Amino acid sequence: MGHGERYAEGLWVDRDERGVVTVTLDRPHRRNALDRVLFAGLRELCREIADRRGDRAVVITGAGGAFCSGADLSPQGGNSPAEQRTMLAHMRWLGDTVLAVHALPQPTVARVDGVAAGAGWNLALACDLIVASDRSTFSQIFAKRGLTIDFGGSWLLPRLVGMHKAKELALLAEVIDAATADRLGLCNRVVPVDELDATVDDLVGRLAAGPPLALSMTKRLLDQAFDVSLAQAVEAEAQAQSVNGGTADTIEALKAFAEKRTPRFEGR
Repeated sequence: MGHGERYAEGLWVDRDERGVVTVTLDRPHRRNALDRVLFAGLRELCREIADRRGDRAVVITGAGGAFCSGADLSPQGGNSPAEQRTMLAHMRWLGDTVLAVHALPQPTVARVDGVAAGAGWNLALACDLIVASDRSTFSQIFAKRGLTIDFGGSWLLPRLVGMHKAKELALLAEVIDAATADRLGLCNRVVPVDELDATVDDLVGRLAAGPPLALSMTKRLLDQAFDVSLAQAVEAEAQAQSVNGGTADTIEALKAFAEKRTPRFEGR
């Protein structure tokens, strides 16, 4: 995948004619560890994408054979809080980035090749789908650095693998391979590295061709599933379906079905 245009130092964005946005972390000398510039740039870029009607699906990936090794804890990474900012305020500032990723209304796909550790793994988990190469590795590395889990991991992991397995991953901080991550349900696809780009391209192309409003509302319904009762979920579904029923995309879908052709969704 090409890098496209530089959005910030170490962060590239590429848009194609399908409405697919590819966001590339590009600090290969640090295995794409997130420094202050990347945290801020990724947050602002996600907020911009959320407001762009032409952006239909998002891929987040890393350059140089790594996805993301987590937060850059080196002095050059700039992730120590500034003198005028408390550690709590600093961590909330970092957390705003994963919130921006998770809040994207567009479907998101993490294209993972190589290491995904700490905040890097949780960045992938914040995406809607994960496609990984068979050489990828994953770790909630925090405990081995004397740190607690962050960047949304305490919320994301239990919802994906259950509480006891989440505790095992977080407390032992072991490195697991792609096959294990797949078995645990932490990946949607695991493919040979030479098939990774084609698999992601096919998947994200299908998402970009889908009905934007319906997909966005479906994301929100599923994201809130563990926080509401069945009655609340059914009511939220009814409200969402009422909105969908009046859109041009629904009319187009029904017309395309009658005419035995593929619908062309425009997000209105």
